[in-house]
Amino acid sequence: METDKKLILDIKSLKVQFNIPSKSLLPWAKPTPLKAVDGIDLKLYEGETLGVVGESGCGKSTLARAIIGLVPVSSGQVVWLGEDLATLDEKALRDKRKQIQMIFQDPLASLNPRMNVGDIIAEPLRTFYPQLSKQEVKTQVKEIMDKVGLLPNVINRYPHEFSGGQCQRIGIARALILKPKMIICDEPVSALDVSIQAQVVNLLKSLQKELGLSLIFIAHDLSVVKHISDRVLVMYLGNAVEFGTCEALFADPKHPYTKALMSAVPIPDPKIERNKKVQMLEGDLPSPMNPPSGCVFRTRCPIAVDKCSKSDTPLKGRESHASACILEL
Repeated sequence: METDKKLILDIKSLKVQFNIPSKSLLPWAKPTPLKAVDGIDLKLYEGETLGVVGESGCGKSTLARAIIGLVPVSSGQVVWLGEDLATLDEKALRDKRKQIQMIFQDPLASLNPRMNVGDIIAEPLRTFYPQLSKQEVKTQVKEIMDKVGLLPNVINRYPHEFSGGQCQRIGIARALILKPKMIICDEPVSALDVSIQAQVVNLLKSLQKELGLSLIFIAHDLSVVKHISDRVLVMYLGNAVEFGTCEALFADPKHPYTKALMSAVPIPDPKIERNKKVQMLEGDLPSPMNPPSGCVFRTRCPIAVDKCSKSDTPLKGRESHASACILEL
């Protein structure tokens, strides 16, 4: 990707594997490896939004948690501003964590019900900047509340007194209070009504423009991803199956899985919606403990042939648009 923007995140061959204990009673039975993320490469630039899409169980959230350090990385590198996070000591890693924040899927469940709004938003400040006075903390909290559209008179209320959209604004304020360089948005609008989704997405876009944020935006809804993203990564069973600029990927999807996802997106025009051809995926999602050989999508692919089971399928193509389908290149 040709860009003058600064590279802030470089992920190289990232793998996350969980060992599932065997059900056998034999003491020498080995655990079964579950490949949640299986060799992802991506770059994120300053001020850019990277969309990550795929059905449930494809590894999107695990990828996000591995980047931020909530789950251990089995192999590969997460390079943040030129430094491999795995090589940093605890103090240096703690300092880097101020620059990377996260917004979670369930806005209410991610907030402590015993803390009021002011304390929830102020908690990161008290953790990383204990030298700040109560008045300084309160001033910064009110400033960030104003940025996300929360009135200052709700500062003493509790999460259960707010709607889902308002709770997500509280979560966004908590993520922004440390002035991070990047925010990972883990399906931040999937639990909200459609009208509220648009408000939250537009809020994130305006905050990104104002503060120069970089975003990783995880979602199921391709229409939302198209609205906010500069580039898009499509994942299936822990693998990257397509990657490219938003414009190129939506104009000409290459991988059969991407085409199936896009065909399921509703079109506002009733005539077009009635006449469009939806590509239904047959069969169930394979187990990540026993993935198919060759192309991981071949067991559900409508155009799969014999060589799909024998050929390795890394991303191939231009840097602006690459696909892991050997039949579509």
